[in-house]
Amino acid sequence: PHLLLPSGARPWGGWGDVAPLLAAAVEVDVLLAGTGAAMAPLPVALRRALEAAGLAPDPMPTPAACRTYNVLLAEGRRVGLALVPV
Repeated sequence: PHLLLPSGARPWGGWGDVAPLLAAAVEVDVLLAGTGAAMAPLPVALRRALEAAGLAPDPMPTPAACRTYNVLLAEGRRVGLALVPV
């Protein structure tokens, strides 16, 4: 798993590694969540923690999340991407 944020790309521990996602709330307006090969909901506790920090994560299959990230980045949006491998 990896995080791509305005501050840079870095390895990430996956859905149980909440701290880097919460810290991203100050640098992104949109957090895309690549859930692997198929669409999957985020764990409820993770979604609630992110929403409490002001982030509304947008889960989607990882390939779609990558494409969407590139479009939003090209538009100049403050976007982050949390990726789980396919």
